[in-house]
Amino acid sequence: MPPTTRPARGGPLHEGRRWPDNPVLVEVWRSGFLESVHRGALVVLSADGDVVSCAGDVDRPVLPRSSNKPVQATTYLDAGWAPRSAAELAIAAGSHSGEDGHRDLAAGILAAAGLTAAALGCPPALPSDEPTRARWLVAGRAADRLAMNCSGKHAAMLAACVAAGWPTDGYLHRDHPLQQAIEARLGEAAGEPVTAVVVDGCGAPQHALSLPGLARGVLSLVRGGEGSAGRRVADAMRAEPWHVAGTRREDTDLMAAVPGLLVKGGADGVHVAALPGRGAVALKLDDGGDRGRAPALAAALRRLGVPADALAPWRVTPVTGGDGVVGEVRAAAVLTG
Repeated sequence: MPPTTRPARGGPLHEGRRWPDNPVLVEVWRSGFLESVHRGALVVLSADGDVVSCAGDVDRPVLPRSSNKPVQATTYLDAGWAPRSAAELAIAAGSHSGEDGHRDLAAGILAAAGLTAAALGCPPALPSDEPTRARWLVAGRAADRLAMNCSGKHAAMLAACVAAGWPTDGYLHRDHPLQQAIEARLGEAAGEPVTAVVVDGCGAPQHALSLPGLARGVLSLVRGGEGSAGRRVADAMRAEPWHVAGTRREDTDLMAAVPGLLVKGGADGVHVAALPGRGAVALKLDDGGDRGRAPALAAALRRLGVPADALAPWRVTPVTGGDGVVGEVRAAAVLTG
């Protein structure tokens, strides 16, 4: 059964809370005409974890979705899971595209723990990588749990349960020892309590945090001492960015372009990134879309001192018309001024 949707502490899940009047973070221009805007909230932390700038209501709890995965992965290590490679640890903290190497790696994690894909609690899916999905559709291949973007996380969760001697049945229940450890770790790393626990798209519990809390948690990974669980996760993700996301994916390409950067996107317009010695950023777009995330994130990373040329592919993204480019998606003045 899926985890409960009750909040971490009694009462309805933000019932009656008014959506904030957040500022425009991203603008969409077509042929000199302002076509659309994306509102949201964004926070920038210093290397010490202090808020140095923000836009919008950053204290309102959000659902980080897969942006929580890097901190979650530290609990698998603490439970006794011993990944056989940096790639295994990276995919445990990642949201892969279902490419062949991704599915094979997740299956290998399960096999090493004496399990098969039948143990996975995530739903079946087609690969999100377009060429891979096209091949599957042409071949008439059915959706598969290993192709679901969270199968690496689920495989590692199951392997952690085996290592700790916890039951694998019910590993997604909120009261399972693994999920209790995850909830506690997220709050500890964020420096604030988890305010709600809901069901994520993959069926696992999902935990609400503020944007500063989300950023502090990921910053703690890159600040961790050599050999600590947090540093091991950060180092694995940065060493194996393809296993964090996949081909033609923002997280993969950003970590390849910016030395030391740890970045993790989440569904519904969330992104978090941290850079050792510089700080961290976290954002949430109110409309939950993906189009505005890259320009907003790039603008925030500029505030951490990342060179503009390293961020060029993401600072402005093209708007097409016919066979050409007629406009751009770019960060609004609240982020660039």
